[in-house]
Amino acid sequence: MRIDSCITGAMVAALVLTAAAHAQSYPVKTVRIIVPVAPGGGTDPQARMLGRKFQESMGQTFVIENRTGAGSMIGTEFVVRSPADGYTLLAAASSLAGAYTLRKDLSFDLLKDLAPVGQISSTATFLVVHSSVPASSVKEFIALAKKQAGKMNAGSGGNGSANHLTLEMFKQRAGIQATHIAYKGSGPATIALMSGEVDFSFAGALTSMPHIRSGRIKALAVTTLKPSLLLPDVPPLASLFPGFQSTNWYAFFAPAGTPAAIINKISQEIANAIRLPDVREFMAREGADPVGSTPQEFAAFIRSEVDRYAQVIRSANIRAD
Repeated sequence: MRIDSCITGAMVAALVLTAAAHAQSYPVKTVRIIVPVAPGGGTDPQARMLGRKFQESMGQTFVIENRTGAGSMIGTEFVVRSPADGYTLLAAASSLAGAYTLRKDLSFDLLKDLAPVGQISSTATFLVVHSSVPASSVKEFIALAKKQAGKMNAGSGGNGSANHLTLEMFKQRAGIQATHIAYKGSGPATIALMSGEVDFSFAGALTSMPHIRSGRIKALAVTTLKPSLLLPDVPPLASLFPGFQSTNWYAFFAPAGTPAAIINKISQEIANAIRLPDVREFMAREGADPVGSTPQEFAAFIRSEVDRYAQVIRSANIRAD
């Protein structure tokens, strides 16, 4: 055996042992979890819940930082530019998948410059209409929309947001027209729906459920393949349009190049946390379904989400603000 081969093998073995040792001791200092949106919504409370659980299980401080702006890209870029050592993480949502195709102005590559760590959860999205809309089913609503020939207004949480892309998917499958009105977040979009400023929208369970229960808005369908436990009598859109599926999901990322052993450790911590009874109770209140995927599973899921939204963006000719 050649001496240089022996040296190379020894060096590789030493590096593997060193990486494993770092992962075993990780974290040895405060970890920052960057949330690229404002407090509220779905991302922030889930990041805070997981941060508390990480702190309890790993004995180190996890600090949540909201770095907002540019459709969540300011906080995302901050993480991309951070050292790949596991001490800066990104808690992000499904809008990231659409941004890959929509945002041509980015100085970084969302797929190459972020390392998927694991999905936390997914939440149902409902097709909701103002209480005055004279439709009690999706079929009735589609017939009404076609009769009004593009006069309906549809709200979303922003151009290119997950609920905007779901709206465009629905318009394409249903063959209807509607004027899209983009708001600065799902909260303002829901307020606009309640006031009658828009006729319908797609809204997550967190923002829509209180107003559905109060009767100010009506849920006609859910975008998951099966009915939601929150509203078991509301049918899936897939029952009318086979394969129609769209969920809001929440997940952790790290800067690309973060040691695999550290990514795997954080991923396992996510899986451990979402099995805890109080976390499951919290997610049930939020209308979220725990996931806890591996980095490899989540990477494949992200790729499929990017491809699915890319098709919608191109078909609808959606452009960034």
